[in-house]
Amino acid sequence: MATPQHDPQHIATIRIKNLRLRTFIGIKDEEINNRQDVVINAVIRYHADRAVQFNTIDEALNYRTITKKIIQYVEEGRFLLLERLTREVLEIIMSHEQVLQAEVEVDKPHALRFSDSVSISLNAHRGDEEHSLD
Repeated sequence: MATPQHDPQHIATIRIKNLRLRTFIGIKDEEINNRQDVVINAVIRYHADRAVQFNTIDEALNYRTITKKIIQYVEEGRFLLLERLTREVLEIIMSHEQVLQAEVEVDKPHALRFSDSVSISLNAHRGDEEHSLD
């Protein structure tokens, strides 16, 4: 079977900007016992050929579905490290087979005195072995 050809002009970039959530994040008692703010930004790339051609949500990558999964996972979770939280959000995004590439940055506001926030960013490409949730 022939591999479908994709128009390089139809690689879509979805940006989820400043998704503000509350979760348990950190290693100090105060952090373990109290929810804190995190701010999530994600950049997601996928082939949008069929979405462009057919103009239906069934042919597009549904960013609303992805965002709902992220919200539920983060707000119900407990995390010691920003690195772990960032990786798990990235895995949620990469679990959608349409995604070619994604980058996630998670900010923890007020994590350091005199700083607005501390952030961690990670990225993955389709074919990378680390993106599965197994």
